[in-house]
Amino acid sequence: MTVITQPEMVQAEKPAILKSVAKIALIGNPNSGKTSLFNQLTGLNQKVGNFPGVTVDKKTGYSQLTPTLKAQIIDLPGTYSLYPKSLDERVIIDLLYDPQSKHYPDLVIVTADASNLKRNLLLYTQLADLQIPVVLALNMVDLAESEGVKIDVPALHRALGVPIIPMNARKGVGMAALKIVASQQPEISTVPFFDIPEELQPALQSIKQRFDLATDYLALQYAHQYRSLKFLSEADVQWLDKLLTENNFHSNTLQGKETIARYVRINELLLDVVRVEKVQKDEKFSNRLDQILTHKIFGYLIFFAILFMVFQAVFAWASYPMDLIDLGITNLNGLIQDNFSGPLINLLTEGIIAGLGGVLIFVPQIAVLFAFIAILEETGYMARVTFMMDRIMRKFGLNGKSVVPLISGVACAVPAIMSARTIENWKDRMITIFVTPLMSCSARIPVYTVLIALVVPETYYFGFLNLQGIVLMGLYLVGFLAAIFSALLLKVLLKARERSYFIMEFPTYKMPRWKNVGLTIFEKSKTFVLEAGKVIVAVSIILWVLASYGPGNAFEEAEQLALTEAKVENLDEVQTENRIASHQLESSYAGIIGRSIEPAIKPLGYDWKIGIALLTSFAAREVFVGTISTIYSIGEEENVSTLKNKLLSEKDDNGEPFFNLARSFSLMIFYLFAMQCISTLAIVRRETKSWTWPLAQLVYMSGLAYVMAFITYQVLK
Repeated sequence: MTVITQPEMVQAEKPAILKSVAKIALIGNPNSGKTSLFNQLTGLNQKVGNFPGVTVDKKTGYSQLTPTLKAQIIDLPGTYSLYPKSLDERVIIDLLYDPQSKHYPDLVIVTADASNLKRNLLLYTQLADLQIPVVLALNMVDLAESEGVKIDVPALHRALGVPIIPMNARKGVGMAALKIVASQQPEISTVPFFDIPEELQPALQSIKQRFDLATDYLALQYAHQYRSLKFLSEADVQWLDKLLTENNFHSNTLQGKETIARYVRINELLLDVVRVEKVQKDEKFSNRLDQILTHKIFGYLIFFAILFMVFQAVFAWASYPMDLIDLGITNLNGLIQDNFSGPLINLLTEGIIAGLGGVLIFVPQIAVLFAFIAILEETGYMARVTFMMDRIMRKFGLNGKSVVPLISGVACAVPAIMSARTIENWKDRMITIFVTPLMSCSARIPVYTVLIALVVPETYYFGFLNLQGIVLMGLYLVGFLAAIFSALLLKVLLKARERSYFIMEFPTYKMPRWKNVGLTIFEKSKTFVLEAGKVIVAVSIILWVLASYGPGNAFEEAEQLALTEAKVENLDEVQTENRIASHQLESSYAGIIGRSIEPAIKPLGYDWKIGIALLTSFAAREVFVGTISTIYSIGEEENVSTLKNKLLSEKDDNGEPFFNLARSFSLMIFYLFAMQCISTLAIVRRETKSWTWPLAQLVYMSGLAYVMAFITYQVLK
């Protein structure tokens, strides 16, 4: 690979240094290394939000380009051209076609796969014709070189007229040069790549004049995409509609002609700057591996074996740090209670710390799960899973792209539902949005793992197969089966004439970039703790108040009743205190609420304490563990035991363990199916622009949860 020096990369004239914090947008084809470049530029200094006016994920971060200049980096969705094919790609045109926007970038960095320049340069040529300042990050130069592709970078620089940085974003090669060039204001390319037909000029000049646009090509883009540009007013849209109708503007035909013309220019350009010095082998490593990993039989077996290993690891690897966290929370509570007393101390230990402890203890399991997901994505295997599952998905009214939201739903349903925007077909998209919450998200892990640990023995088969891990995987499979059979039902009910299709490019297999894996684990774990923690703290405080106070003289009467019973039953001092705490909890506001719904949940095997946990869980599923931690901590003696021991010691009316096999599995099945996430309902409302879909989800999933939990309890008891 030809390497060029810094002066060759930059225009001959000295470019101006950016005076303020620069806004730099990253854009590129899928699998061009854009995410690796974003992570290299921003490191831990990044966050996820929403693009203005839409629900598509926006990753932003800050990068110190030079000692005196910091830049905001905006990671745009991957796309092949400026003609969007999915909803999330439309945020790109909203950002790049409105120069007056406060989010408009000072510079665009285009990532291009050096081993496939022909395809990657289409997007670049469109941006160049918009006359936006561009730097071309020529990524994966090592891969291109290994395939015998030699690129004359100085010649390509002269042909394009913009800075070009050969690099390997995964390994950080070329980052210093990219930062130096990005810290300066590159000259705008004056090389036109598409000659706009003369007959379009009258309409385009009218558009340029009305909207004060700088280039003919931007006016052409307004003509093509005005109905999708959110910043245009209704009057502007009507004006454009009338103008283009009068000028017989045929968008689809013109887009096709433009794309062909651009590829003709790209082919001519590449003849002079790219040469292949050796014939590529027909059977590359990735292709040979795909013959096994995407095999119609062995491919599925390998995939399920990998899943099996993941769920084994969630229990086996995370058990030691979980025990340490559990012990630390217990010791902290004991230390506080030994040295302080009073209502505020009780709130702190029995409410806040008990609730937060129920979340923190599951961070190791969350970290292990996301570590595996990140590795599968980094290696390129997740794309193969999507391809394989397309064969199954189509039979149930979905397509291969539905697998991305479904797999993402294992992490969180909110971004998973937003990722359904890549599905062009309306029916497939609606079905995917509807069934995605049935996939077991990370918020359900605390519920599953604490209940599995109570009733499933930690038995190993053949020395490495953990029974608890097998049960956990079984729960995830049940959720997946529920999702696809629910999709089949909707396939019959929903009527649409759109035809769906599935196109996916396989990235080559690569070793995981461990920095990216580490970033994913850190970000997801932090999000889980902070997002859950906000809700947990609020709910724990409210619960503690509700469980520590009652109406009128209810607490005094409960204490007198408990003392009378203790005297009759000859209880010792500790037993008497526990009896008083139990009666007072039952007489509290929380107890009254729980008792009022107990008749409805009694057939499922639940009592009023579980009823309280079910109600609070509608804020977020993970609140269940925090709630029972708080409920079972109220009135306990000092040096409270761990959560597991609290639940093991809980007895039913017959003196038997309350959390037995039937009741625990009934609870797991209920949480598996129930729609208990306000955030998910809100995002479904935003994505579907209707309350019909979220309300239908709530009714359907709640009813399904109740029926399946009832069956489970009645069968197992």
